[in-house]
Amino acid sequence: MSDGLDLLEVLDAIDPRACSYSDWTSVGMALKDSGHTCDAWESWSRADERHHEGECAKKWQSFRGSATPVTGGTIVALARSQGWQPAADDGHALEWEDVIGSHAGQVIIKDVAWVEAEDVPEPTDEEWRPIAELITYLETLFEANENVGYVAQAWEKEGRLFPRAGNWDRTAGELIQALAKCKGDLGAVIGDYKPEAGAWIRFNPLDGRGCKNDNVTEFRYALVESDSMPVGEQLALIKQMELPVACLVHSGAKSMHAIVRVDAPTYDEYRKRVDYLYGVCKKNGLVVDVQNKNPSRLSRMPGVIRDGRKQFLVATNIGRESWAEWETWVEEETDVLPVDVTDFDAEWDEIIAPQTEIIAGMIGESEKMMLSGPSKAGKSFALLELCAAIAEGDEWMGQRCKQGHVLYVNLELKRDSRIRRLKDVYRARGYGKGNLGNIHSLDLRGLSAPLEQLVPKIVRQAARHNPVAIIIDPIYKVMAGDENSAEHVARFCNHLDSLSRILNCSVIYCHHYSKGQQGQKASMDRASGSGVFSRDVDALVAMTELEVTEDMRKAYFNELGCACMSAFLDITAHDGWRAEVSQDALVVERDLREVCVTLLGHGEEMNALIRQLDVIQASVDITTAWRLESTLRDFAPIKPIDIWYRYPVHEVDESELLAKAKIADVAAAENAHKRGGEVTKERAKRARVEKKELFENALAQAKFGEPVTRKEVAEYIGEYNGRTVTKEAIRKWMMEWPEYDVSSAETGYVIVKTGGAEGARF
Repeated sequence: MSDGLDLLEVLDAIDPRACSYSDWTSVGMALKDSGHTCDAWESWSRADERHHEGECAKKWQSFRGSATPVTGGTIVALARSQGWQPAADDGHALEWEDVIGSHAGQVIIKDVAWVEAEDVPEPTDEEWRPIAELITYLETLFEANENVGYVAQAWEKEGRLFPRAGNWDRTAGELIQALAKCKGDLGAVIGDYKPEAGAWIRFNPLDGRGCKNDNVTEFRYALVESDSMPVGEQLALIKQMELPVACLVHSGAKSMHAIVRVDAPTYDEYRKRVDYLYGVCKKNGLVVDVQNKNPSRLSRMPGVIRDGRKQFLVATNIGRESWAEWETWVEEETDVLPVDVTDFDAEWDEIIAPQTEIIAGMIGESEKMMLSGPSKAGKSFALLELCAAIAEGDEWMGQRCKQGHVLYVNLELKRDSRIRRLKDVYRARGYGKGNLGNIHSLDLRGLSAPLEQLVPKIVRQAARHNPVAIIIDPIYKVMAGDENSAEHVARFCNHLDSLSRILNCSVIYCHHYSKGQQGQKASMDRASGSGVFSRDVDALVAMTELEVTEDMRKAYFNELGCACMSAFLDITAHDGWRAEVSQDALVVERDLREVCVTLLGHGEEMNALIRQLDVIQASVDITTAWRLESTLRDFAPIKPIDIWYRYPVHEVDESELLAKAKIADVAAAENAHKRGGEVTKERAKRARVEKKELFENALAQAKFGEPVTRKEVAEYIGEYNGRTVTKEAIRKWMMEWPEYDVSSAETGYVIVKTGGAEGARF
């Protein structure tokens, strides 16, 4: 039984032919976990032509249980995916792929129970134009210069026929020309095929070098195929869902092959669009063969015979014209809001209860908060401190927290590390064991999945404890898509909304800063990725590092040291010791240390105190400082909070030692600029000294002490800094040195030193 359901009755609603191998084994494990026999699995599996007698029994023996078993809920979820609903479904346990809290997410366009099958008559021999159909197929799907993959040959295994690799070295244009000239002889173009097997064709263009996914050049189409219902019903559903079908081919057996436009720019986007396409089909009762997802997949070729029946082209270009148009139409068709429009005048007199604050002045009940900061800010420790503050009803960063249960979703730390860190936080805060029962952890390091898949599991786990908050650390581990894409981030945030709404609790998570300097940015612009992150949350708390000067560090140690010594003396000294000490001495570490020596002497007690002070000094030496800036939606702005991060906890700077501290990267840039200016000045000073030494050496050596002219000095020096020295350059140099001048005409324009002996010549 699963939630009061008979699993075997539910199993009857599942078509094994539409199941993947993974689905098939999951059904077996779920049946065994639920206490059923292997016969039930074997009996159900016989409806699938892939089944071999005895295979279930062999597999059954390998199911030996697990710490996380596959349960009956898997069978229920699989049945639902194929359109089954219980007789009275007022609610159900959430499964992995369920969409939470949104009618739009159900993408129910048409109720399969009300779909009327359409006739799909096979064309008569007189009506059928196989060559023309294949030409139309090629012209519809391909450009003339694009390579087409096709298979005419088949091989046999255990009575079944399978396609070979086939051909991929001919373009659509070449094939169309050959078909137009073949006079009805299809085999002359594609090769002779086995009429009992039919022939196949690939619907996306290839590069001419192979037929695998890597050889696909355009991710233009996807295959929708289902053989779990009559082809007439398949056709009706395909039309009513308005799938953007380029070509619709009857397989010659029990299925339609719809070649659907997806027009994906990349393989990753192709996979996402195909998943969305298959999800819509399943929700509307068209159970799609999930093995057809890859873009190089073979489909049935129109214009050939298969086991006595025709593979023929049913239609081209039906439904919506493009993927974008169809996706928009689906969203509009399923745009059903779970609430009605209300009028404010009717709400005016309504008594609204005061908001329950989870972190006083920051976030309320069922709201979202993001803690953002750079690496080494201690964000994970800060979130563990928040877990402890909520569990104990204590303060976090100076703000009082509502006491209650909290779920910590740990995506990054090893379990042992998470335990050690939480113990360190509790010891540093002096909580003892306190209310540890209020903290619950979901350790998913190495097991994380996209958030949309994790939400149902988190809901089931968290609902047991009714937490006031769920803390996710960090979010990049569970985000599918591009964090710079507004669309992807908005979708991610909607899943967080679902989590908050269903559990009626706050959701708090941490995120990293973008690269580069942060001091010049507004707090809302520092988080990495799309701005949707910052705009979506109800409270954004940004951590920015501060510059800690030596004076600040000394003042901080003075504060901590005095607190330590006072507490130590309260325990070891006599009761009235404080009355004997001046108030000034109580707040000066050096003076209070002398008081300790006076009261305790130089014995073991004093040695123990010194060891404590040494530990504090060592921690202060590596302590960092941070400024918390908050952007709040429902609360009045609060002034920035300065904190010390002294491992393993963050402590509010009550003494305002950091009030005038500069943002670290801004201070670093200013210091670098200042140092750069000083270096430039020093270089210029050295250059002037070197130039003067060069000049004076030339005066002395150019004519061995005889009087010299500017031209002679310039010629002696030759080059300076890569440039030829001229007499004009010497004149400019001399303008820097007032003690040198050029004499009058009667001395021959020689250089004289005016500050030395009068008339001395050089």
